[in-house]
Amino acid sequence: MSLIRRSNVFDPFSLDLFDPFDGFPFGSGSSSSGSSLVPRTSSDTAAFAGARIDWKETPEAHVFKADVPGLKKEEVKVEVEDGNVLQISGERNKEKEEKTDTWHRVERSSGKFLRRFRLPENAKAEQVKASMENGVLTVTVPKEEVKKPEVKSIQISG
Repeated sequence: MSLIRRSNVFDPFSLDLFDPFDGFPFGSGSSSSGSSLVPRTSSDTAAFAGARIDWKETPEAHVFKADVPGLKKEEVKVEVEDGNVLQISGERNKEKEEKTDTWHRVERSSGKFLRRFRLPENAKAEQVKASMENGVLTVTVPKEEVKKPEVKSIQISG
C-alpha cells in the first residue's frame, strides 16, 4: 500500500470511474469505434469499480473503511490530491484460466477501482494514515481541533 500526495486533480467531484452502461448493446458513446450503437465487450473495470466505502466522522477524525477482499496492501493506493481530495484505488487481477478447467460460475469481480472524496476544510490531509486488516482498508484523516471562541469579560462602568 502506498500513500502518495499529488496535485492537479482532473475531476475532484468524481466519486467513481466506471461506465454504468458498459456491457449494454447501446453503450454510452465512449466506444473506440465512435458509434454508441455498436456493441462493445464488457469491461473488467466496471465490475469492480463500485468498491464499497463507508465514511464516518468522529470527534477526532474522518474514517474511511473500504472492503477490498483478496487484495494485498501493495495492490491498493491511497493518495491525497490538491491537499483535499482523498483517492483510493486498486486492482484485482483475473484468475488464470487453464485449458483443462471447466468453469461453472464466475461471480467474483476483477479489474480496477477508483474512488475520490473531497475532504472537508477541517481535515488534516497531510496526516493521513492507512492500514489494512482482513480485507478491510481503513484510512484515517485527523481533524483540526475546533477552536472555542474566546470569551472576553468587559467591565461595566457607571
